[in-house]
Amino acid sequence: MSVVSAPTKMRTPKEINGVILRRVMPLLIGAYIMAFLDRTNIGMAKDRLEIDLGISATAYGIGAGLFFLTYALSEIPSNLIMHKVGARFWIMRIMITWGIISACMAFVQGEWSFYIMRMLLGVAEAGLFPGVMYFLTQWFVVKDRAKANGMFLLGVSIANIVGAPLGGLLLTMDGFGGLHGWQWMFIIEGLPACILAYVVWKKLPDRPTQATFLTPEEATDLEARIAAEEKAGAEASGNHRLRDILRDKQILLVVGIYFTHQIAVYALSYFLPSIIGTYGKLNPLQIGLLTAIPWIFSAAGALLIPRFATDGRRSRLLVTGTMIGIVSGFALGAVGGPLLGMIGFCLAAFNFFALQPILFTYPATRLTGAALAGGIAFVNTIGLCGGFLGPYVMGMMQDATGSKLSGLWFIVGMCIIGALLSLVLKRGAEKPQLAPAAH
Repeated sequence: MSVVSAPTKMRTPKEINGVILRRVMPLLIGAYIMAFLDRTNIGMAKDRLEIDLGISATAYGIGAGLFFLTYALSEIPSNLIMHKVGARFWIMRIMITWGIISACMAFVQGEWSFYIMRMLLGVAEAGLFPGVMYFLTQWFVVKDRAKANGMFLLGVSIANIVGAPLGGLLLTMDGFGGLHGWQWMFIIEGLPACILAYVVWKKLPDRPTQATFLTPEEATDLEARIAAEEKAGAEASGNHRLRDILRDKQILLVVGIYFTHQIAVYALSYFLPSIIGTYGKLNPLQIGLLTAIPWIFSAAGALLIPRFATDGRRSRLLVTGTMIGIVSGFALGAVGGPLLGMIGFCLAAFNFFALQPILFTYPATRLTGAALAGGIAFVNTIGLCGGFLGPYVMGMMQDATGSKLSGLWFIVGMCIIGALLSLVLKRGAEKPQLAPAAH
């Protein structure tokens, strides 16, 4: 890790937040770009896998979703290990294993090898997202955390903005070196994660007191303020142990909302290229470019909305409003043609990552320590089961009806449930009695 001369005068909390965002977030965003690219690039390969390997829409949906089942089963153990060994080492390990397995997706031969590789990829990547969500609780106080979470989730948007056109371009390599275009796509998009893993190992500090870009006084003060918030929240909600999570109705509400949200996110991620392919005679690059458009709107939502979630009332209103936006977007996508459908998908995507970073501020106002690490993983574990259900239902309904749009109404119904659940969300204590930081 490079040594940076620390300032002699203690900076304000706002200035410290700015420094952390500049020094820590680029690495985390880069890691998530690669993670999301490698878990969803099969969306660009869907039609080619059907032609080259005979994988049906239902089988494709099952394989897409199996990633989330093994990911979910491995998340809580992964986050508890990261709590013990530190983020720097554990994120590096995650990146190396998922990069290798993602590249090996190039060698699947049929449905069963497709299923196996997707399950292995889920095990390998498990813990990255909840690990980073827990990591950010060690660097930001509650009122700043939704903004930081939103910046991290830019990785998803950027992955789709860049990944869809890139995937379309790589598919045009069909026949080069005796490989299909989709094989080149998996290889070329998988291996860079291993390279970035080394950078993470060298540059990412585990906590503020290990950062060379903060003074010891700044780091100690920040950690003390965060610890006081966590303690106050845990005492107010009575959650001190991992098993307390299952008795906390607010944590369970977050799980339910996140479950419906993930159904929507991954249904769009895995099936949007195929839906756009029905809009006319388009080549893979054109499909990739059009697929990127909704994700540009998702990046805008992640940047613009979470910063307003500074207290419990605003957070609840924003969660409800963004869920309504997702419902409206998918309904428009289901009934509209190419133009109105694309507008609907852009509306839904705008709200995806305006919502998600706000949801993940709730556990940190009610849990602390290992319970917080496990609690965030628990929310993501159960929620990500929606990542299995959404693609599975989309594929099953496509095979049953012959329409690639039929499954969208299932998404609409589930997100209406999520919107209703959001009406009764509450945070834990957020304002502990603590002397203000020295400036």
